[in-house]
Amino acid sequence: MITADGRNPGDPEPRDLVERVIRVDQAGEFGAVRIYEGQLAALRWTNRARTDTHRKISAMARAEREHRRVFDKLLVERRVRPTVLSPLWSLAGFGLGAVTALMGDKAAMACTVAIEETIDEHYASQAAALGDDEAELRTTVEKFRADELAHRDEALASGAEQAPAYPALTAAIKAGSRLAIWLSTRI
Repeated sequence: MITADGRNPGDPEPRDLVERVIRVDQAGEFGAVRIYEGQLAALRWTNRARTDTHRKISAMARAEREHRRVFDKLLVERRVRPTVLSPLWSLAGFGLGAVTALMGDKAAMACTVAIEETIDEHYASQAAALGDDEAELRTTVEKFRADELAHRDEALASGAEQAPAYPALTAAIKAGSRLAIWLSTRI
């Protein structure tokens, strides 16, 4: 199968699809780094920098920074224009991270669950759309998807579902994440 197989009228051309994948994934990983930076800052502000939550979030942040480095490199190698929304994602990501961490450790973990479940769906859809001609990119997406699922599982094991208003909190974060994905794919 090649990336162009199974295209419907109105679907992006293969080159456009690949550019969208790289653009939105770089934006998403950038946003994830900013969320974790916001959470880590809030944990420091509240004297929780030596906690188990801080350690877990620091480890997740390291993985997201590595993901971002890969997509930063792909932007350059493939000559893909990044989203113009990065300044907005920087502020929004940091703010979301800080607010959820200020709400408590479980809310910070609920944020991770919401983000990672949305990214799981997003990466699965991308992997299905990329053909054998983009096997390396598909492998990268699939590897990062597995990493994101591990972050979700860690957050669930850390009591994310016990966060105040968990269903409403995660629904709001998922809706915002889906909007950010849609916008970053296009803008």
